[in-house]
Amino acid sequence: MSSSLASFMGDLQEDLVFEQVKQQLQEGVSPESIFNELQAGMTIVGERYQSQDYYLSELIMAADIFKNATALLQEKLQTVSKETIGTIVLGTVAGDIHDIGKDIVSLVFASNGFQVIDLGVDVPIPRFVEAVRTHQPDFVGISCLLTTCFDKMRATIAALEEEGLRSSVKVLIGGGPVEQATCDYVKADALCKDAPSGVKIAKQVLGVE
Repeated sequence: MSSSLASFMGDLQEDLVFEQVKQQLQEGVSPESIFNELQAGMTIVGERYQSQDYYLSELIMAADIFKNATALLQEKLQTVSKETIGTIVLGTVAGDIHDIGKDIVSLVFASNGFQVIDLGVDVPIPRFVEAVRTHQPDFVGISCLLTTCFDKMRATIAALEEEGLRSSVKVLIGGGPVEQATCDYVKADALCKDAPSGVKIAKQVLGVE
């Protein structure tokens, strides 16, 4: 087994990840390099999730390890985090208070170089519109775990169209009951089966991978 930080992250070896981050900081390794290794480890996690070697519980664990490991970099990481490849406004649609899936998406996107504007859950349509106007993101991510809220998702996207903001963003949707038929109905740009596939789609749109 490789002793690299990326491998420890990919293997979900929490203690070794923290130990390596602390050791590299003490040795004067740049926070940029440490952050990049952690990102590479999250890429490994994403690949294993997509190949069904890992499941939701492992994905949640990986996101937690990544969050805690990057916290060790403290203010030095804040400079690194500004070097983003894109921005996504993210939220759970109005009427839906589920946050686990949305939180995983937030962490996985952040760990892959995206600035995430997390609006939380039960997000009113005007708040999505305001966030897009204010932050001018590349993507809008809408999470939905209730079939009864599909119409709200459709209305949210329609509101972006009405405000003249729809053409400037790609809308990505996801959630347990969300299917391609849902994507077509609400007029989103892409269906994301899970967080790693969402990142892959976003990177393809941006031409960075």
